[in-house]
Amino acid sequence: MPCKDTTSKITVLLDLGDRIKDYDFSKITCHKEIGGLESGKYWIGQNIDNIESMDFNKVIDELGLTDTQDQFLFYLEWDALWTAIAQYRGKASDIDNERYQLSSISYD
Repeated sequence: MPCKDTTSKITVLLDLGDRIKDYDFSKITCHKEIGGLESGKYWIGQNIDNIESMDFNKVIDELGLTDTQDQFLFYLEWDALWTAIAQYRGKASDIDNERYQLSSISYD
């Protein structure tokens, strides 16, 4: 039976051109952290405009992810990243606010 205590955390660092400079995603379920896939590094250097318009299935094909578990874990990362971008841009109507909560945005 799946655990009911699942949480995830995403941290995204953007450069001045709104390209992903650094990225970290982790999911915690049953008190155990599930780390991100190496394919998550795919997002480094990508502009958030491009990420918003990407087709998930095309990215899966491009990365060569054939294992369904890897595809599912990558989907969790992609969904969290897409939601973080939407929140960053103030697109609250596109987000399930009960499922996703923005903790902070900082500009240094």
